[in-house]
Amino acid sequence: MATRFSSIRNALATDSGQLANAAASVSATVGSEALNVGKGVLGGAVQRATDFLSDTGFGKAARAVNLLAGANPLAKGIVGATFGTSSEYDWRVKLSIPQTMASSPLLAPLTETGGLVFPYTPQIMMQHDAAYQAVTPVHSNYPYFAYQNSDPKAMVVTGHFMIENSLEGLYWVAAVHYLRSVTKMAYGDTSNQGSPPPLVKLTGYGDYVLPKVPVIITNFTVNLEPDVDYMKVDIGPQGSWVPTSSMISVTCQPIYSRRKVARFSLDDFVNGGSLVDGDGFI
Repeated sequence: MATRFSSIRNALATDSGQLANAAASVSATVGSEALNVGKGVLGGAVQRATDFLSDTGFGKAARAVNLLAGANPLAKGIVGATFGTSSEYDWRVKLSIPQTMASSPLLAPLTETGGLVFPYTPQIMMQHDAAYQAVTPVHSNYPYFAYQNSDPKAMVVTGHFMIENSLEGLYWVAAVHYLRSVTKMAYGDTSNQGSPPPLVKLTGYGDYVLPKVPVIITNFTVNLEPDVDYMKVDIGPQGSWVPTSSMISVTCQPIYSRRKVARFSLDDFVNGGSLVDGDGFI
């Protein structure tokens, strides 16, 4: 064992000697003073370059040399989110509140926005049909088609609702309660007894896209997913829990009174008059 330790010490001493000889050889070639001066010069140059870039901002300017005009990053600012004001034109997709329901405390968040507003741009499926009856004469290669009628089909509006605070949670509760209410008739001990579900106006994207289209809500769906968080909002004796992310889909069937249909003019419609005069033809 002593012999093994002795051999290890000898090996280490040999390696140390070789390193010392290498350092001495370099020092003898260039001189120890030159080595020290080289270290000092290099360190000083690095420090002076660092100080120059920091003091003058030259480094920032150099990085911006190849940037196009206007590509320099601007200072970030924080703007508070609002529901908008009554003086602003609101082109978002929304469903109006019937007058008979406007005083409901549960629908107060919707009243502030002038109806049920889809907070994020929804997907809207629009379809128009022109029906023709096929006339098939005997021994004929081609049928004839007799026009029957045109029909604006029901529109399906599907929107995403993201809940990040209690105010948005209250709005979600109001939206679901609104859709439950407008799909029910006036039944039981209630005002306007016997009346069908109310008619509402669908608006969005300006005068020539959805110009206050009179619709009835024939169906709606709300997704309550199991893999999202739920937030408690202070509404009701025990509170209510709303999903932080959900999809709401509403089926809107355009409907027009016989009096309005009797006044319909295709010439006026083609010129855009029937869209902006309040009749809401599409």
